[in-house]
Amino acid sequence: MPKSKVRKKTAYTPPADRRTPVKVRAAGPSGLAWKIPMFGLMLLGLVWLLVNYIAGDKISWMADLGNWNFAGGFALMIAGLLMTMRWR
Repeated sequence: MPKSKVRKKTAYTPPADRRTPVKVRAAGPSGLAWKIPMFGLMLLGLVWLLVNYIAGDKISWMADLGNWNFAGGFALMIAGLLMTMRWR
């Protein structure tokens, strides 16, 4: 069987009208001013729920809120959780 001929490939040259990419500066790690509120919100929400379970009926303004205490505690924890998406 005869051997096939080897074809030469032309070298790829990008079109001249394309722009050169802009170098983006790498973002460094998050500072302490981001971490403290992030973890603080999560812990504050947890403490809110714990106080509601333990002494919610003894604290007058917490008893007035009723089941809205759950919304407040979970909202604080979710706000801290959403902050983790920007944490580096």
